[in-house]
Amino acid sequence: MKNILITGCSTGFGYLAAKHFADKGFKVHASMRNVNGKNAEAAEQLRNYGSSQNNPINVIELDVTSDESVKNATSELPVIDVLINNAGLGYGGPLEAFTSQQCLDQLDVNIVGTLRVAKAVLPGMRSQNSGLIIQVSSIAGRGAFPGFGVYHASKWGLEGFSESMRYELAPLGIDVVIVEPGPFATNFFGNVIPPSNEEIGSAYQHVNDFLEGFGQQVEGAFENEDAPTDPMIVVDIFDKLINTPAGQRPLRTIAGLDFGFQTLNDTIEPLRKASLESMGLEKMDGPSLSTIDS
Repeated sequence: MKNILITGCSTGFGYLAAKHFADKGFKVHASMRNVNGKNAEAAEQLRNYGSSQNNPINVIELDVTSDESVKNATSELPVIDVLINNAGLGYGGPLEAFTSQQCLDQLDVNIVGTLRVAKAVLPGMRSQNSGLIIQVSSIAGRGAFPGFGVYHASKWGLEGFSESMRYELAPLGIDVVIVEPGPFATNFFGNVIPPSNEEIGSAYQHVNDFLEGFGQQVEGAFENEDAPTDPMIVVDIFDKLINTPAGQRPLRTIAGLDFGFQTLNDTIEPLRKASLESMGLEKMDGPSLSTIDS
């Protein structure tokens, strides 16, 4: 039975993924903050679901912004075969209106948080010369819009961080891939954190107008039964990546509404591979069969 650790399981992709992989026979370690507080109901629902499937889900308290929390949450876990770094949040509004601390908080969750959890599971993955880390980014990691500059910084940073990690870990038999969801019906927009300085924010009415219009566009897509906004699309991509043999997994996979960024990925991918070849690094683009068998 493979062990899978998923962060951010109180709602959305993480919650659905925990149930899905319990159905698939994985030993699921579902983490979230405030297990005994505001997320107590979600935690209990996951436990009850696991019990109903005769495959208990291990719900654990884990705050990706805390070294101590990550250490306490993972110290007793078995070797993790698959890590889904899903926990994240978004800040939205004019850049000037955010405080420096808000920017740091955004980066701490969406970039440093993934490193904290990866560092906790990598010793075990290295010991078995195998493992898969799925980094949940966003199409916001491939392009930029007004009003999401702080969020873009975190997701663009996560993209570079994860790509570098892929090359570093491939020779050790460990695969790293990136999933880039578009907008999905997960209440992400309802949880977007605004800037602290409302006075400065009011000077950017054109940005606020764009954010309002974009939000309405997305909400309209959620109401369209034919639009690819079901969160299970992302979970199915997780599943497909897990079941793809090591060495054959793509670096990036877009999920749902792509706003044209699939074309960007398709255009850049051969250039990325050519760049690796020019530096003699092509063998680090995912674990090779020789690495896996060694």
